[in-house]
Amino acid sequence: MAYVVCATWKAAAGQEDAVLGLLTQISAASSAEPGCLLFWVHRSMADPRTFFLYEQYASEADFQAHAASDHVRRIVLDDAVHRLEERRREVFELLVPEAAGAQGRSIHG
Repeated sequence: MAYVVCATWKAAAGQEDAVLGLLTQISAASSAEPGCLLFWVHRSMADPRTFFLYEQYASEADFQAHAASDHVRRIVLDDAVHRLEERRREVFELLVPEAAGAQGRSIHG
């Protein structure tokens, strides 16, 4: 089953547009990875500084390759994390994919 990563990012005050731009870049780059099944970026309707990322990878090894990629280093580690007030991540295993009811597509595909 798929390896799922859910992350919540809270942008520092005044950084929400820059963070959204970086999330758009990382989504596009990550979606091109062979082991990335989907990479969805959401924004809180109650707090525009809060973003939720839903990522699916074919395996934990594919996620590790993603985490070690140049685009994660450049976009996330060298830039985005310095614009955040808070960053959390949790890992899940997808158990019942039929229950999702939607085809996996990234915001770019």
